[in-house]
Amino acid sequence: MTPQHLAPAPSRSSRRLAAAAALAVALPLGAAAPAAADANFPSAEGRTSISSILTYDDVVQELQQLERTGRYGVDAFTLAEAGMTVSTSEQGRDLWVATVGSGEEHVWLQGRIHGNEPYGTDALLALLRDLGTNGSPEYELLREKFTFHVIPMYNPDGAEANIRHTVLWDQVADAPQDGTPQRVDLNRDWTPTGFAADESLAFYEYWTTVDPAWGIDIHHQGLKQQAGTGDDVTLSLGISLAPGGPTLPGIRGGAYDVLTRQMHVHVYDELAKYGSITMDRYQVGGSYEIDIKGGVVSAMMTGLDHGGMNPEGHSNPVVFFETSGNTSDGSLGQRARGKSIRQNVLAVKELLLGVATGEVQEEDPERWEEIPHQPVTGYSTDYAGTIPVG
Repeated sequence: MTPQHLAPAPSRSSRRLAAAAALAVALPLGAAAPAAADANFPSAEGRTSISSILTYDDVVQELQQLERTGRYGVDAFTLAEAGMTVSTSEQGRDLWVATVGSGEEHVWLQGRIHGNEPYGTDALLALLRDLGTNGSPEYELLREKFTFHVIPMYNPDGAEANIRHTVLWDQVADAPQDGTPQRVDLNRDWTPTGFAADESLAFYEYWTTVDPAWGIDIHHQGLKQQAGTGDDVTLSLGISLAPGGPTLPGIRGGAYDVLTRQMHVHVYDELAKYGSITMDRYQVGGSYEIDIKGGVVSAMMTGLDHGGMNPEGHSNPVVFFETSGNTSDGSLGQRARGKSIRQNVLAVKELLLGVATGEVQEEDPERWEEIPHQPVTGYSTDYAGTIPVG
């Protein structure tokens, strides 16, 4: 839903940017580094450079340029222009979205919900550029079939500070004597008792106006090895509510349990054609599948109604991709930048085409078990601890 269809947003009081900026310089750059990778995905050897990482201003400039130069109707706008009640980040930055395409099915594409996981931004901007300028039959099909809602930088404050979270800056400004500001993981903030951060409220309201048919979320993870081969994994395929687990089979009669697996089976087959991409299933703790209800994409699948904004209980299936390495010191940094971006662009493009042509819907969901993974021993949840299988 583009801005011309929405009423202007009410003005909001300005943020105390001086206090926020003063504290930003003191924020650490992230968690301890994961183990070094081998030549399959080049290591930073303890010297991570982030000079090539896109800043918030870079993203805004790129979006505005794509709107000016795109041949196929890229529309870049802020959530204030889209009429959202809350429309800026905790630090007062505008939250940006771009749309392209004219199809009846709306598709939600988001990246960098964690500020130190940068290449979702690059990948989505690259995809948006292709959707806005490429006249090939493939991209014509995508534009005719779908309307895309692209959020390349969900967490601009965390991106600027190079940290995973956002920070509740109002608390800092109002009570600086309290010391360390409260951090919020935006990917755990869509809950019945959550929505502590403005970014969460803003993008949730926008989601309720879009009612997408499905979506994709792009992340980074630590360095890991593929089960069975020991090869370094470059891309993990994830579903935030475990297939066959405690939650997903009970949603929409199990339809999302089937479709999300079909989506990843298709991506696995298509990307396996590229020798530079080593894939597995996303797991935590070695052998646990995640089953988190507080994640943004989980809340989309469960049809969360917050503040009466989703009374019809709209829901949609979503999958996520995890590129190995992030911008923490000692991780991959920019040395694997091109490969990291390219594998995400390929994954998103192949999935989009697979859904558009119906190939995804014809995949065998049971082949999810063929994607390399550790034998599942339990489900890691954010509501009941670890639940053993069976």
